Amino acid sequence: MTTTATAPANAQKRYTVHRSDLPLSCPTPEMALWNSHPRVYLAIQDAPDRQAQCPYCSAVYQLVD
Repeated sequence: MTTTATAPANAQKRYTVHRSDLPLSCPTPEMALWNSHPRVYLAIQDAPDRQAQCPYCSAVYQLVD
């Protein structure tokens, strides 16, 4: 059985993520892929400011824990 993503892809420009969400990809698994860019993985845990920006859609992800 397959599950369908319910969240629109890239609807926001800022997202908050938690360590339980790692590895981080944009779009995230909860987002629909049919209307988005190719999935790219972001190394947010290695960033000094705990932020990562998607090179395709410019969405900014902030790691909070």
